[in-house]
Amino acid sequence: MSERPSYLTYDSQHRRLRLDPHEPEFFHNPYATYRWLHAQGGTFFWEEYGLWCFGRYDDVNSVLRDRSFGRERPGGYLRIAADGTRRHLETFYGIEANSMLELEPPVHTRLRTLVNRAFVSRQVERLRPRIEALANELIDRFPENGPVDLLPAYAAPLPITIIAEMLGVPTEMGPQLLEWSHDMVAMYMHGGTRETEDRAERAAKDFTDFLRGFIDKRRRSPGDDLLSLLISAQDHGQKLSEDELISSAILLLNAGHEATVHQTGNAVRTILRQGGDPRRFFDTPQATAAAVEECLRIDAPLHMFTRYAYEKTELAPGVTVQPGERIALLLGMANHDPSAFERPDVFLPGRPDQKNVSFGAGIHFCIGAPLARLELQVSLKTIFDRLPELRLAHEAPVKDVYHFRGLERLEVIR
Repeated sequence: MSERPSYLTYDSQHRRLRLDPHEPEFFHNPYATYRWLHAQGGTFFWEEYGLWCFGRYDDVNSVLRDRSFGRERPGGYLRIAADGTRRHLETFYGIEANSMLELEPPVHTRLRTLVNRAFVSRQVERLRPRIEALANELIDRFPENGPVDLLPAYAAPLPITIIAEMLGVPTEMGPQLLEWSHDMVAMYMHGGTRETEDRAERAAKDFTDFLRGFIDKRRRSPGDDLLSLLISAQDHGQKLSEDELISSAILLLNAGHEATVHQTGNAVRTILRQGGDPRRFFDTPQATAAAVEECLRIDAPLHMFTRYAYEKTELAPGVTVQPGERIALLLGMANHDPSAFERPDVFLPGRPDQKNVSFGAGIHFCIGAPLARLELQVSLKTIFDRLPELRLAHEAPVKDVYHFRGLERLEVIR
């Protein structure tokens, strides 16, 4: 059994963990901590978050599919926005209130049915030539000599360009969309401040104003883009309201690049750490798909996903959650469960036990998973086919953004 990491304390009798998620040794390498916590049973109350956390693969996979748990906050987001202490987040919470990610059936079902048409695999596959062309264009812009930071030069512009083109939003808006997205996503991280909230609210207002004007233009002059499709789409005679349209567009723009940027950086670093010719992992379509799945498992971009309990449930011996209580599912920890994966800390593309939960499971399984997988398969194969001699200029530092997981920068040289 591995030794307890020095940066945490653990009360084994009551399963209480004290661990600052901003501790550099932890966020740079959470897997050492996960390994130790698996040996303690994989279920614990994380004091800094105030949540019961579940890291065993079977527990995470089960709760993700269990309809007695869900994403919808009891009472809803609009009630929070009306609270005297939270009115400064009225626009931000208004977006959350209409987001399919934060809703349960029947509203979730209606929204997802309308949006899902553009994200089924056969529709997404049509984007392959465009993604390949864009990947090559971005590589052509790399400097001939000296290091290049792949995050702003490759990992970020590819997915934001693709999702903007899908929605019909001007691609030159990419940097502004990224800024709004970063400011809003910061709300989900530990240790937020009033400044974090004010930035998120400003971003939410600016994002909403932009989309409201753009939706109005699309209503008058529809195109063949996803936004026009969503405006006209109906399910049993029901259309998306304007607020639902705006929330859906923001969700797709934010989710359509945030995780993919992190995963691209994490995956490039993972592949380069294997040494040798990286093209060996991408020599067939099957090998490429397997390599991407293993990158998603071994260093996922999202490590914590929360759920609310809708009824009293015993999730582990001595751990009973009450209706309205929020719990945390540790996706990154589940992907490293030694009872679910052979040699979980070893990169093994094509492993027979591949069943990562990086995209979630159940009704909230990531709607953009087919697009994210395609972007990763194409972008990774393209860059290593074009630049097989690529290597890390130095060790790539990890950002202090747990429960997301991404790099500060990823400087590489030929």
